[in-house]
Amino acid sequence: MASLSTWLRYIVHKIEYSISLSSKNYQIGQITDKQVNENVWKNVFQGKLTYVHFNKGEEMAPTVSGQGGSLLVRRLPTADPKKVFVGDVVALKDPQNPDNCIVRRLAAVEGDEMVSTDEKDEPFVLENDQCWVVSDNESLSPK
Repeated sequence: MASLSTWLRYIVHKIEYSISLSSKNYQIGQITDKQVNENVWKNVFQGKLTYVHFNKGEEMAPTVSGQGGSLLVRRLPTADPKKVFVGDVVALKDPQNPDNCIVRRLAAVEGDEMVSTDEKDEPFVLENDQCWVVSDNESLSPK
């Protein structure tokens, strides 16, 4: 059984997520100002914060089996560098197919300097809202 503090953290996180999601929808014009409160409470009571993601593929082997594996994923209200840390396994929208998710390990966050092992490449700093993710399977070639 979960403790009271665990339930309170979950409720606070769910409210924060609902407010953030409703605010985004309002800012891009998907909902009106009258629908914001309704949308917040709908997300609090009906929205899912965690879900099971079935990962298939060899990118995260050996952490996640190449045959496929189930991951319990927690949604974050915003991509906040204070809530995810270098080394975390994250699920992201696939940039090549936004309907799919990819699972990767977070290697660097905004403000981190990236230096290549190839001397021809110039070092660069990740800007705001940027991160660097890698797969765990070192035998695969980068895309």
